[in-house]
Amino acid sequence: QVQLVESGGGMVQAGGSLRLSCVASGRAFSGYSMGWFRQAPGKEREFVAGISWANTIVYNSDSGKGRFTISRDNSKNTVYLQMNSLKPEDTALYSCAAVSGSPFVIAKKPSEYDYWGQGTQVTVSS
Repeated sequence: QVQLVESGGGMVQAGGSLRLSCVASGRAFSGYSMGWFRQAPGKEREFVAGISWANTIVYNSDSGKGRFTISRDNSKNTVYLQMNSLKPEDTALYSCAAVSGSPFVIAKKPSEYDYWGQGTQVTVSS
């Protein structure tokens, strides 16, 4: 079992920045690939970015590429999502997820992940 706890969400004005954190506990974090997803009201959960245990990184080009940066610190069992130049359309519940997967292929579908956090709300005002 892996437990995930997100933090760092909040309310910001358009153009602002936030850094989300996801702390994992349980099994060895370094062996898991991690993903960030978001879900806005009335919309499906959307892949934002993922990082494998071998540090392969993939971004969703429609939802933050060029503005968001994913990273991980295995010594702290933590994955981060740095979000810059935030827009009102980035408003959503952001969740992290974990899967024991390939070092070079990042899972992009929610169904491919085994463990989920509760999420942290990000609200961007115009």
